[in-house]
Amino acid sequence: MMLIEETAIADAALPVDQFKAHLRLGTGFAEDSVQDEVLKGFLRAAIAAIEARTGKVLIERAFSWDLNGWRDRTAEVLPVAPVTVVDAVTVTDAAGAETVIAPADYRLEADSQRPRLRASGSALPAIAPGGSVKIAFTAGMAADWGNLPADLGQAVLLLAAHYYEYRNETALAAGCMPFGVTSLIQRYRMVRFGAGVAQ
Repeated sequence: MMLIEETAIADAALPVDQFKAHLRLGTGFAEDSVQDEVLKGFLRAAIAAIEARTGKVLIERAFSWDLNGWRDRTAEVLPVAPVTVVDAVTVTDAAGAETVIAPADYRLEADSQRPRLRASGSALPAIAPGGSVKIAFTAGMAADWGNLPADLGQAVLLLAAHYYEYRNETALAAGCMPFGVTSLIQRYRMVRFGAGVAQ
């Protein structure tokens, strides 16, 4: 299995000015934009960390997911949420020949935690031994920064500021995330039941 981010978050979608205000950086100077690339880097890192911790894609973009076989022929759970549309499903045989599956043969079962690609009939298309399937889809909680839930936006700014302030620190524990960030993202994390199995 391999998840590929086909499109990156555009620079214009990053809240650089809002982040500058959050950091209380000086404004009105000729060199106002000198740190913009550095700030974008911290914002991207914070978004990636929060997405990894929650399993949620914050800003909408395109992904593709390659599988060597279905875990369940009736419905395959997609690796991130929320998925807004399945763009294409392509099955490749052992010889490399590709077959694009008709959209009528599957549907997206939307879910905030575990979206699924579900068969319209009795089963998803068969994958021959040595073959694979690629699912192209679009996922994201918001098309742009302004439509992101306020608590997630605040969590990104807090974490990016943490990275900025401690950019030379090497002694922090692995996976360290400030309490304010963890409390803001807690309700978006994957719900787990039983012996560590996501439902």
